[in-house]
Amino acid sequence: MAAASLSFFKLSFLLSLLSGGSNISETRPGLVGKFPPSCNRIECPNYELVHTGNGYEIRRYDTAVWISTEPIQDISLVDATRRAFFQLFAYIQGKNEYHQKIEMTAPVISQVSPSDGPFCESSFTVSFYVPKKNQPDPAPAKNLHIQKWKPRYVAVRQFGGFVSDSTVGQEAAALQASLQGTAWANAIEKSKQDGGVGSDSAYTVAQYNSPFEFSGRVNEIWLPFEIDG
Repeated sequence: MAAASLSFFKLSFLLSLLSGGSNISETRPGLVGKFPPSCNRIECPNYELVHTGNGYEIRRYDTAVWISTEPIQDISLVDATRRAFFQLFAYIQGKNEYHQKIEMTAPVISQVSPSDGPFCESSFTVSFYVPKKNQPDPAPAKNLHIQKWKPRYVAVRQFGGFVSDSTVGQEAAALQASLQGTAWANAIEKSKQDGGVGSDSAYTVAQYNSPFEFSGRVNEIWLPFEIDG
């Protein structure tokens, strides 16, 4: 029964990413401190809450390992994530060099590097969090690569509903606006200028929920950065 339930959740998560959003949504931008409900059921990366601000929070994440797609060129985050998740779902089902089935985790994250023009393709790298028991020797796979994160800080803005192309840019801009004038904004900018954490993308979108959870949905915009010393 437990195995059947897990398989159903995996399929549900896949359908969520294939759905491209929904007309059912929650207008609850700028949530702060809501624990993603998926993390009560499946493994998520560990973090310490460092600071809570007006519409944002600062977290310090522990070391983590992610399995990631190669950059995908597309004008749509939703479409790029859909394409990428076919690869990631096959990976956890055993399509890897170890022929190893891997437990579902959350979130699935999409690192976004926007284009210079309104109708040009952006670059999206989509990643699956590798469970702790697999992190010492994560299974390699064709067309996927392993990202090993050192501890890092992340500025986070939470928002409800289903992720869509029309909202993620607005939410990312709102996070940057809420950080304006803070020491955190200075640290984020310095980390980018120094070529450190966060310099390889504009922002990251984290998705946690199954498509059958119409209330209490939690998505996040991440701005990762380092602090010297």
